[in-house]
Amino acid sequence: MNAGVMTHARSGTRAARLRIDWVTVGLVLAILLLGLVMVTSASVSIASKEAGNPFLYLERQLALCGIGAIVAAIACCVSTEVLEKLAVPLLAVALVLLVAVLVPGVGHVVNGSRRWIRVAGLNVQVSELARVLVLVWVASYAARREAELRTGLAGLAKPLGVVLVAGILLLAEPDFGAAVVLFATAFGVLFLAGAQLRWVIATVLVGAAGFAALVALSGYRMRRLTAFLDPWADPFNSGFQLTQSLIAIGRGEWFGVGLGGSVQKLFYLPEAHTDFLFAVLAEELGLAGVVLTVGLFLALVGRALFIAQLAADAGLKFQAYLAAGFGLWLAIQAFINVGVNMGVLPTKGLTLPLMSYGRSSLVVTLAWVGMLLRVHHEASFQARGPASPRSRALAEAAT
Repeated sequence: MNAGVMTHARSGTRAARLRIDWVTVGLVLAILLLGLVMVTSASVSIASKEAGNPFLYLERQLALCGIGAIVAAIACCVSTEVLEKLAVPLLAVALVLLVAVLVPGVGHVVNGSRRWIRVAGLNVQVSELARVLVLVWVASYAARREAELRTGLAGLAKPLGVVLVAGILLLAEPDFGAAVVLFATAFGVLFLAGAQLRWVIATVLVGAAGFAALVALSGYRMRRLTAFLDPWADPFNSGFQLTQSLIAIGRGEWFGVGLGGSVQKLFYLPEAHTDFLFAVLAEELGLAGVVLTVGLFLALVGRALFIAQLAADAGLKFQAYLAAGFGLWLAIQAFINVGVNMGVLPTKGLTLPLMSYGRSSLVVTLAWVGMLLRVHHEASFQARGPASPRSRALAEAAT
């Protein structure tokens, strides 16, 4: 039997015996279910007022979970080899989307930001998909140019230049929070790929100075920063969101006021079912609920990094960086969302992944989970080899 037949037999076995990481699936389902409960509780009042249906957002979130599950299943069935080969075209798609959303008549403005494109009557936030596509390219670059990353600044400059272009387009929407998450995740992936620490620190400092300048030159961003530093100075205007969030978290104490018992969600806390869902959770479930939620996210981040290490040990560099990118992105965005809710960080319009109500965010995150499951499958297959007796017989016959 020649090598081509052997490769075909292996690929067929790989497709037939998909190795699902049930730990990841279980953690994602737990976070999704907790999110469904909290979205329902946080949105009952606003849904009743807007549509007369208290379960409107629950129904929508369930539908989004179904769509996301289908997309995740498709992503899990696509070989990461195909994804790596398409990294450059996918980057081009990301940049085109980020440019298109800025075009009047194409991009849709909501709350003063041009972040959405209307598709089939629905608003799609293109930054969610674009960030993932950019990070797929970063993972591909890190796998292909690992030697250049390890030798000096030149290998680091190209991917950072691409990320800078994407970040500028995000800032033009404006979406400051998404740009920060993209930069931080890309830096993390490139550092894991071997970029020299001194150059990473230097570029991080330059980037931090750039973001600081953007804040200083933008009146509304500076107001957000000053409100974050002392929200009680203007609790009914610039500090309103944060003060209401802090009141909600403080009321939760050890075990909360009880599921559905939140007062702050009753039109006091803006965006209670999206950006400030964590505050409602803290009020209703208390410190116990907060520890459970943070624990689930830490476990999922740890599992993603475990899968990245599994792929690295199997010699699958692109897959390792892809899985690590998901873990870093999840940790960074969840940290920022929780930090904003607790008043540790300035207010940013970022959802809590897999939990907050958000159409594009939820579907894209589940798609990335599908890619993570695919990485686990390929890394496990590479490490353990064909599992079936027929496959082993074919491999032995080939030798």
